[in-house]
Amino acid sequence: MLESFESYRPYLFAIAYRMLGSVMDAEDMVQETYLRYQTTPPETIRSLKAYLTTILMRLCMDQLQLARRTREVYVGPWLPEPIITATASESADPQERVDTEESISLAFLVLLEQLQPFERAVFLLREVFGYDFAGEVFGYDFA
Repeated sequence: MLESFESYRPYLFAIAYRMLGSVMDAEDMVQETYLRYQTTPPETIRSLKAYLTTILMRLCMDQLQLARRTREVYVGPWLPEPIITATASESADPQERVDTEESISLAFLVLLEQLQPFERAVFLLREVFGYDFAGEVFGYDFA
């Protein structure tokens, strides 16, 4: 059971981080997903990836609702934590590549912050991760 979950851990962390903008919160949500997975009878899971994604997204949406209420009393701006990732761009000028990646990342995070938790979840699953089953996760048909 642990081995099958561990193969999805990087995928789950990527989703949780993009949903929450916090490394610590993302790790907590992945761990909570694992705990819930452990208590589920294996024969009830048709697709492990879809099951884990569903659990994680619902946990993240709950966390976002809580975070929004908490930030309502916080006077400063909310900024997501940066995370170091491998660069996909092969620009000749390293400074240009860094500037471009930073501006895209910040713009993307600002966009995500404007979305409601449900919208954010569907957007990330469909547009970032390319999954057509985003609607199934939440019981909707977007076709």
